[in-house]
Amino acid sequence: MTTPAALLLFSLILIFHNAVDVSSTTTVTMINKCNHPVWPGIQPGSGSPILARGGFHLPPNKAQTLTLPPLWSGRFWGRHGCSFDASGRGRCATGDCGGSLYCNGLGGAPPATLAEITLGRDQDFYDVSLVDGYNIAMAITPVKGTAGKCTTAGCVSDLNLMCPAGLQVRSRDGRRVVACKSACSAFNSPRYCCTGAYGNPQTCKPTAYSRIFKAACPRAYSYAYDDPTSISTCTGGNYLVTFCPPRRR
Repeated sequence: MTTPAALLLFSLILIFHNAVDVSSTTTVTMINKCNHPVWPGIQPGSGSPILARGGFHLPPNKAQTLTLPPLWSGRFWGRHGCSFDASGRGRCATGDCGGSLYCNGLGGAPPATLAEITLGRDQDFYDVSLVDGYNIAMAITPVKGTAGKCTTAGCVSDLNLMCPAGLQVRSRDGRRVVACKSACSAFNSPRYCCTGAYGNPQTCKPTAYSRIFKAACPRAYSYAYDDPTSISTCTGGNYLVTFCPPRRR
């Protein structure tokens, strides 16, 4: 039989546990290791608040840290080739969010490399996704995590150098590949988009295009159902999102 004292102790433990969950904070630091400016974009998930108005300018070798509210979810991406006027209106060569410096809840136009994170009470889930294509290399790394895989997820290879002709997005002068579309975006086929008859893990399998992405970036999502080798978990960590992370030798 449970005694009143035991019930009181259990209640106090629950109150303390919930208080820790509510008061704990997680930070994400975005650092630009590219040799050009990056304009990070931030899109919150449903019910999560917008952070830093959804976007800002990040010069090379600079970093900015944001505090994530408890249970926050959302995605980060890097825009490049941007030009904005004093009011924050303009455009970006890749990852543009409606022609504004401040995305204010809007997502980036594909193709764009995405870092995604969902904070939980017991553990966090995070990944880097190429499902919407690729524009610049990205990685997300937990700092001081205590449990879970707590490994780096990301794509450190320059996929623009190996992008198949049918997926290439070129600069205005046509001289450079500035981004690589997903096969879904390029061909709008259920097979590549994992829709219709291909809308489940049993029927939507890797394709020749997703295999190119996976071979170059084994720690990133290459297509919609690429879960087993792509999603990571961690508990109690802060996170570092790096644009153009250096390749390990």
